[in-house]
Amino acid sequence: MSVTETLNEGLKRGYSLEIAAAAIADKVEAAIAQVAPQVKMPGFRPGKVPSNLIRKMHGEALRREALQEAINDAVNKLLSENGLRPATQPQIDIDGGLGEGEDLKISVSLEVLPDVPDADLDGITLERLTVEAGDADIESALERLAAQQKSFEDAPAKHKAKDGDLVVMDYVGTSDGVAFEGGTGEGMEIELGSGRLIPGFEDGLKGVKTGDKTTVKVTFPADYPAENLAGKDAEFAVTVTAVKTASTPVVDDSMATNLGLESLDQLKAILKDQVESELNGLTRTYLKRKLLDHLAASHSFEVPPSMVDAEFQQIWQQVEAEATDEDKAQMEAERGDYGRIAERRVRLGLLLSDIGQKNGVQVTQAEMNRLVAQEAARYRGQEREVQKYFAENAVAAAQLRAPLFEEKVVDFLLGKATITDRAVSRAELEAAIESEDETPLGAGVPHGAPGHVHGPDCNHDHDHKPAKKPAAKKAVKAEAEAEVVAEDAKPAKKPAAKKSAEPKAEGEAAPKKAAPKKKAAAE
Repeated sequence: MSVTETLNEGLKRGYSLEIAAAAIADKVEAAIAQVAPQVKMPGFRPGKVPSNLIRKMHGEALRREALQEAINDAVNKLLSENGLRPATQPQIDIDGGLGEGEDLKISVSLEVLPDVPDADLDGITLERLTVEAGDADIESALERLAAQQKSFEDAPAKHKAKDGDLVVMDYVGTSDGVAFEGGTGEGMEIELGSGRLIPGFEDGLKGVKTGDKTTVKVTFPADYPAENLAGKDAEFAVTVTAVKTASTPVVDDSMATNLGLESLDQLKAILKDQVESELNGLTRTYLKRKLLDHLAASHSFEVPPSMVDAEFQQIWQQVEAEATDEDKAQMEAERGDYGRIAERRVRLGLLLSDIGQKNGVQVTQAEMNRLVAQEAARYRGQEREVQKYFAENAVAAAQLRAPLFEEKVVDFLLGKATITDRAVSRAELEAAIESEDETPLGAGVPHGAPGHVHGPDCNHDHDHKPAKKPAAKKAVKAEAEAEVVAEDAKPAKKPAAKKSAEPKAEGEAAPKKAAPKKKAAAE
């Protein structure tokens, strides 16, 4: 094989390869010899079919396989002998020589990973904000738990529904006197004050009693996704089939025993552990961000454009998915900011990977087994298939390993840093994290729906856009703040969880267990 370098600019490389026809012919002959014992042909005993007949019958297919094998061998040899570490899959183009007896000519273009400079790990000084779980935190957790355990009982016949009560209703919606598709439902349950319904609808249910029939008048939001309903007035003829009042359990030993525990003290101890774990998570989030900020500020080297582009596309897709109409007008002007975030994330990922490799940070086989077991547990009845998949798929295994490897490198770096603790309140810690989210882009660490229906319980402001959320730019950055892109593999992208559709008024609503719904024509 002859090799000619055609490009060497920055991290981009290009090569022209020529593979001798004789080498390909040898591979074809080897393939014929390998399949000969298995070939059956009338008039010949198994394994005794002449090679010229095998070549006549299967020669074209065997030659294609030989060509592919020759290309793979040539590219692997090119990478090995030149010490090349591809950042992405090399691009291979065939320039000629596909005919029998011709030398095969191919061109190979790729981007290589950079030589990461040794990280300066001395002199890292960080402040860790700590919060102690106090009695007030435990009491708040108990109150939230009690609220989650509340049950509803039929209210007295003359009881008028108020906030906190559960109203069960049948309804028919009309606009301009015409019923619209999906605007009819039966047995729908709504807790007044939950904010699930179109603005004004829940207010129209306050004061109703079991058996009442009433008309609720609302106006669909102007930015409602169904254009035929957006901004339109509508009326819902409602029949109240039941009104139920909430009963919240008293926070005592009885509530604890109903949860399978021995006493309220045991429940408090469990909740304290949970609160402490949550606070520790906030502390680590802030500390990790500060560590990565330090690394980003003190290390600079070229990164593969293809990796940056792939990372940018991932960020941009998230921005587009979470952006409100107001955000979209500003998005294009900020593409450069997101590009810098993508570049920073890739650089930090390469740096962390290099630090881990040079300092012996590893994910043990026992840890890997636990990761696979955890992933397999998500697929009941398919555990063995999942375990086999990761055992046979090195790329998938690397993707599963990457997040834990990153955390272990972070732990290694924190172990070498000088860290001072400062006790703060939970509000102060959350405010500190929030202020990090508001820093300029690049200063932080980068990293209706199918079945939706349009009825009274579709509060567009609540269900469709991040109501009262920060701008999409800030929301994306906040989520990605502590993420980086590992060299070998990023954390595996999992399929986005399908949003569980609550009973919607446009379509057949189910009071408790929502059945699959037809997609409304108004979507």
